[in-house]
Amino acid sequence: MKGLLLSAYAAVSHQHWAQGICRHVDAIDWQLLELPPRHFSWRIRGNPLTWTLDASDVLERHYDVILATSMVDLATLVGLHPHLGRARKIVYFHENQFAYPLSAERKSEVEAQMVNLYSALAADQVVFNTTYNRDSFLGGVRRFLKRMPEKVRIGATLDRLARDACVVPVPIEPLNEAMPPKRGRRIVWNHRWEYDKNPDDFFQALHGLKTRGIDFEVAVMGQRFRQQPEIFEAAHAWLKGHLLCWGPQPGATYREILEGADIVVSTTFHEFQGLSIMEAAQRGCLPLVPDRLCFPELYPREYRYDGTRHDLEVHLERWLTYPDARPAPLDTRAWEWPHLRDVYCRLLMGSDNI
Repeated sequence: MKGLLLSAYAAVSHQHWAQGICRHVDAIDWQLLELPPRHFSWRIRGNPLTWTLDASDVLERHYDVILATSMVDLATLVGLHPHLGRARKIVYFHENQFAYPLSAERKSEVEAQMVNLYSALAADQVVFNTTYNRDSFLGGVRRFLKRMPEKVRIGATLDRLARDACVVPVPIEPLNEAMPPKRGRRIVWNHRWEYDKNPDDFFQALHGLKTRGIDFEVAVMGQRFRQQPEIFEAAHAWLKGHLLCWGPQPGATYREILEGADIVVSTTFHEFQGLSIMEAAQRGCLPLVPDRLCFPELYPREYRYDGTRHDLEVHLERWLTYPDARPAPLDTRAWEWPHLRDVYCRLLMGSDNI
């Protein structure tokens, strides 16, 4: 089989997913087209034009299956290259634009939301990485359509889409050996340095621990940008004496830090799966995640706090002060490629039983 894999905004997690598919679903001969993760508004609306101008030889070939991320304007691409419509078309939602939290700088992205919707409607199969992603997409579409002047009636189409949609997570690579339980005091933050990851709650919780004399060490990693929330600069000043590292780390160093860490924390307002938490949990870190978004379906109750800064601080203090009160390490094998490979093979090769 010949496959075309399209990733229009190849952020780190999207690259991880695409490379894993090419490596593990090797019964398909994949051709991969990716675009860099920058200039979001131009990228999500202009990807059909970019590929038409820069990769026309790839698009002119015959494919049995097309796998596209939800950032790809699949409807326009097939309109420009009608022969692609004969392939089986699958759209994979790592996230959806209807559930993205807005800020003063980022207003409602109608164009991006329309691309999500048009691509879902143009696909033969729609796949989401979590149930939360699927449900927030469908709910967001219904609210969105009520705003249209024509009051479009698309209920039956959305009901069909909801009925036929699959939920299949982005897999993580397996480790050679299981990590033992840990009782140390190293906390990890390994998320993008942006407002939607809610760093304020994380750092304010640490400030509370520091004020009460609770001993801890923190590794603050993750992707940085030219603009970042002000809390990072302030926290860097008062975390001196507690910091193991500050900022992105090379791959080998990053993995080594995770393997030596004890607790990984999320405070985010925006998460559809959370690979960084999964990879840390796989390496023996105890995940401490808010009781919202995708987390209730992925993490048992003992790894969740109620989502408030106060409860996060309470959990951290208990785990740091009484290590024996911590839950057992989380079994992450269900998220790994050996467990999910057959699911992806059936999905991509057209099996009715996914």
